[in-house]
Amino acid sequence: MSERFTKGMARNIYYGGSLFFILLFLGLSFDTVIALSERDNRETLTPAVAEGKAVWEENNCVGCHSIMGEGAYFAPELANVFERRGMGDEAAFKGYLHAWMNAQPTGAPGRRQMPQFNLTDEEIDALAEFLIWTSRIDDNDWPPNVEG
Repeated sequence: MSERFTKGMARNIYYGGSLFFILLFLGLSFDTVIALSERDNRETLTPAVAEGKAVWEENNCVGCHSIMGEGAYFAPELANVFERRGMGDEAAFKGYLHAWMNAQPTGAPGRRQMPQFNLTDEEIDALAEFLIWTSRIDDNDWPPNVEG
């Protein structure tokens, strides 16, 4: 091998490396698109879930909470709130969410306070449907602890 690093060698490394990483990027992108359809729970998406997502966005819940790691970290992660508070029972979770949302703010000293959003029963039910649907997405066991 030559002891000199020529312009031709540099060009070949540049083009070869670029081609390699472009192909790697395309392969990983393709794999992600295939995997998402198996994990995202889209077949169970209902109008009530979409309405709950709209309630989530209109009230800026992501401004304090995170869901599947996305959002603010001021308040608890809500990706697994259905398992935490509803224990797999949809009716129990909806009852819990109604009681929780209507009791805000709790006024407990030394605790962060969630504002009262004055949501209707239908909006709370829709929000519950959205959180239940979200909890059933395969998110690689996120969050890493039970309490989010």
